[in-house]
Amino acid sequence: MNSAIALGGPVRCRGFSGDRSPKPIKHEPAKFKLPSRSFQLTKGNCTGSLSSGGYPPGSGLRNGSSLVSGFVLPSRIGASSNDAQFGSFAEDKDVEAPSFFEFITSERVKVVAMLALALALCNADRVVMSVAIVPLSLSHGWSRSFAGIVQSSFLWGYFVSPIAGGALVDYYGGKTVMAWGVALWSLATFLTPWAAETSLWALLAMRALLGVAEGVALPCMNNMVARWFPPTERARAVGIAMAGFQLGSAIGLMLSPILMSQAGIFGPFVIFGLSGFLWVLVWLSAISSTPDRNLQISKYELEYVLNKRQQPLVVENVPRTTVIPPFKRLLSKMPTWSLIVANAMHSWGFFVILSWMPIYFNSVYHVDLRQAAWFSAVPWSVMALMGYFGGLWSDGLIRSGTSITLTRKIMQSIGFIGPGVALIGLTSARSASIASAWLTLAVGLKSFSHSGFLVNLQEIAPQYSGVLHGISNTAGTLAAIVGTVGVGFFVELVGSFQGFLLLTSALYFMAALFYIMFSTGKRVNFEEETD
Repeated sequence: MNSAIALGGPVRCRGFSGDRSPKPIKHEPAKFKLPSRSFQLTKGNCTGSLSSGGYPPGSGLRNGSSLVSGFVLPSRIGASSNDAQFGSFAEDKDVEAPSFFEFITSERVKVVAMLALALALCNADRVVMSVAIVPLSLSHGWSRSFAGIVQSSFLWGYFVSPIAGGALVDYYGGKTVMAWGVALWSLATFLTPWAAETSLWALLAMRALLGVAEGVALPCMNNMVARWFPPTERARAVGIAMAGFQLGSAIGLMLSPILMSQAGIFGPFVIFGLSGFLWVLVWLSAISSTPDRNLQISKYELEYVLNKRQQPLVVENVPRTTVIPPFKRLLSKMPTWSLIVANAMHSWGFFVILSWMPIYFNSVYHVDLRQAAWFSAVPWSVMALMGYFGGLWSDGLIRSGTSITLTRKIMQSIGFIGPGVALIGLTSARSASIASAWLTLAVGLKSFSHSGFLVNLQEIAPQYSGVLHGISNTAGTLAAIVGTVGVGFFVELVGSFQGFLLLTSALYFMAALFYIMFSTGKRVNFEEETD
């Protein structure tokens, strides 16, 4: 059908600008071309069918706008996502799926590569203290419990920012908020040597500032992936971004002892801090917030992303009246709580392993600091690789017809049950090499969570993905604080790291069961109160 619009029936709308009938909207040039196909308005308050495509000469309309019973709807409509929505696209035949070469050379891969670099810096900056804490504890006479408090000071700030940061991401977009976040956490990292030489309170405050800034990193990543990638590529995109995150752990753990031996305890803080400032300059000059604002993107890639993204009508042209999301409605749904529990358990295990494994290998297996850092770094490198392949497998399951809900539950089950079993094996390891193998298995399988709850955030609430990530991340940070500080006190009271690892294993199994019971891959209606 190549006419401007063919009506399959009368269109009745409520909710456009609060009126019960549509009002004429001024013709505006379209920002992009909609595919030549029919759409069904099915969501919320609108019924009726329409199709878009080429427009007859002299109509005064350009491709990308749609005419509904005499009213022009621009390509971006100022309506709530619950007022109108394009129906699901079963299989768009107008734009073929890209080849592997086309994918890796695309603009969207440049975006996710920059996100991966940012997350690598994010984790490298935080993990330096996991290595530096050993010589700092020796020089200052800190106990295990006090070292845990110093380690957790990062999490004090990280606890504050995710919800506010998520709301800012949803309001201003991932590009702007990510730039500010990286700049601020790089400054905090760069100034850590000065703070450590000034006073203990200054050191704790600077680590807390690092946490505040890094709290926006994952919400920004989720926001940019949702804008740039269609659903069939999102798990892969998250896998690439999170591979950078895990490589940051490996890089920080392996390079920190080397840099400390050459430039002193605080050498890594200065180098990683300066690297962050360089990243911000490249990000602001080379990356756009959305595909349709990118000047280098090809027509083919733009059409492919917009066709396959399967998003509802987007609110972009109408100014937003509030930045405060509907917290009560978000927390009234069990799928939200499945994400909160999953993030809490993921963060508990992540920070316990990240913060304490160098000390664990040093105290249990009596290896020196450089060897301890190496044994702790290898698992994160494997996690980066397995996370990417987990994303490929997840996307492949969805393309083959497996439901999104089942796919997410499979991925998350592997991401929790796998580490739970591996930690049991770690407690019985008799040598550092065998312990590192068990730890590698635990961390590698843990990466499947990136194709589980982490992608699930975008699916159940794309319009609130940033703040939803912030809510779940806050719960995760609270769990991480309890876990990180708890290890130190537990070891002092019980005298064993192994007991805490067994506790963590049991928590993994319970979290997996909760996620399986209450998660969903379908979009959840957060616009209505729960009865």
